[in-house]
Amino acid sequence: MLSGLLIVLLPLVVGYLIRVRSHHLQQLINRAVSGSVYLILLFMGISLAGLENLASQLSRLGGNALLLFSITTVFNLGALWWLSRRVALKAGNSPVVKNAPTSKLAAMQGSLLLLAVVAGGVITGLLLGPFLGEALFTTADLMAEWVLYALLVLIGCQLRNSGMPLKQILLNRLGLAIAVTLAVSSLLAGLAAAPLLSLSWNEGLAMASGFGWYSLSAILIGDQLGPLMGGVAFFNDLTRELLAFILIPLVIHRHTALAIGYGGATSMDFTLPVIQQHGGVACVPIAVVSGFILSLLSPPLILFFLSLSA
Repeated sequence: MLSGLLIVLLPLVVGYLIRVRSHHLQQLINRAVSGSVYLILLFMGISLAGLENLASQLSRLGGNALLLFSITTVFNLGALWWLSRRVALKAGNSPVVKNAPTSKLAAMQGSLLLLAVVAGGVITGLLLGPFLGEALFTTADLMAEWVLYALLVLIGCQLRNSGMPLKQILLNRLGLAIAVTLAVSSLLAGLAAAPLLSLSWNEGLAMASGFGWYSLSAILIGDQLGPLMGGVAFFNDLTRELLAFILIPLVIHRHTALAIGYGGATSMDFTLPVIQQHGGVACVPIAVVSGFILSLLSPPLILFFLSLSA
């Protein structure tokens, strides 16, 4: 039962064991991760184009993604609001972090670019499908699987060389509390959403374990449950990030923990500029720790819950 988990988790562990000291090599790894994500999402789009009754399937995808997103958001906001009332954490008006990007628009454009890649894959599949037939979709699935293994090695390497010592993570109680609150509330939302999405309990938990890491959740879930559910996971987590860009400036001074936590895994990268711009320097280490913990938890949780399928 756990063989599938081990096969996919092994590359992540192998990558985590690799220590990279060269800054130039780390940059190359970061670029390779981005390129791999785009490539896999392109393949996912091609696979979506191979579904029968594509229009109705895409309508179902959008409805399921909206349902999962709505339930997850209610659970997340409720839990993070409760936490924000119980922790002594207030945003300040500190200056911008040195060398940190501050453009929300630039970050949102990056998210929308991934969406465009999936759409491009669907268009490619529709154009080439009549000529290449089923071989196109079979090849796309196979290529996506092999690129996924390479991506997991690279992601493991990224996490190991992120410059975030374990001691620093464990000592930051606020970041840890925010990450645990977001993770637990997301998993409860996954359990609540599972029967509404016609999923088993473990598949619902897997769908909720992306914690905002839309590229990875779409890839891992799509590999196990098919491109349709991979698309649901992608849009669910992508919409979280887009809402976070709007929510953070509005609530960070009244409910700081909620603003930092709602972005999930993205609080250490994509939504970090918005957090530091509106919340100040003091919020940055908390956001980074919270995002890092969720990024570390997401892949093994998704793979573990999917491995429980019969």
